[in-house]
Amino acid sequence: MEALPAVFLGLVQGVTEFLPVSSSGHLALFQQLFGIGEAALSYDLLLHFATMLATLVFFGKDVALLLCQWCRGLLSAESRTAEGWTFGWAVIAGTVLTGAIGLSLKPLVERAMTLPWAVGAGLLVTAAVLWYGSSLATDLCGRPVTPARGLVVGIVQGIAVLPGISRSGSTIVAGMKTGLSAPSAFRFSFLLSLPAIFGATLLEMKDLLQVPDWSSTLPAGWAAGTAAAFFSGLVSLAVLRRLVTRGKWRPFAAYCAFVGLLALALFPGR
Repeated sequence: MEALPAVFLGLVQGVTEFLPVSSSGHLALFQQLFGIGEAALSYDLLLHFATMLATLVFFGKDVALLLCQWCRGLLSAESRTAEGWTFGWAVIAGTVLTGAIGLSLKPLVERAMTLPWAVGAGLLVTAAVLWYGSSLATDLCGRPVTPARGLVVGIVQGIAVLPGISRSGSTIVAGMKTGLSAPSAFRFSFLLSLPAIFGATLLEMKDLLQVPDWSSTLPAGWAAGTAAAFFSGLVSLAVLRRLVTRGKWRPFAAYCAFVGLLALALFPGR
């Protein structure tokens, strides 16, 4: 892969990983449209690490506070009234289901990534989910994050490994459907994504270490592409937070529907 396509894929990863338009779907379609070869495993790992780091930076204070509260709850029953106690178990519950579903769907995901029509169909599903999300209340007085709600969102996150289905959009809408406020659903969606992305990165790293001289597989411009993924990811998170709290889902729904239909028209049966 040349330098320019590598940087381009970094920008695509950073923007679409967080905005509710499906990063995996866009990467698959761009590779088909522009004849860009599939990113080397080493570069794919770096891009996912960059977006995970962007999430950690954006939610750094939340991660530190909630983790400390959960750890205190392990040591003292009196500390289990803090938000971090139930929040932590919600993340654990959701992560377990995400992992189970994601691993079981892995063969299907790998096949679907090579089928533009399947990606287009996934984007149409995302469009429907986002359109529905626009009808949900965005008030600031939602219910607390609990393990039961974590299970529901975890199931949705597991299904969202399918290309074309937006992880961020589907999990935020699922959280709001269970009674979370829009800001709370936004925060839980991305904090729940951290263990999943970290686990997937570890699995990729395991495969990568089996490749002799894996560093030579990195494309020219990999550093710029990784930086592009990180900084564009931070911007996308800030934009999405503002839009979610205002219930601005329909422009994304229309965009996903357009791209999905375009994919079906350009790649019928492929």
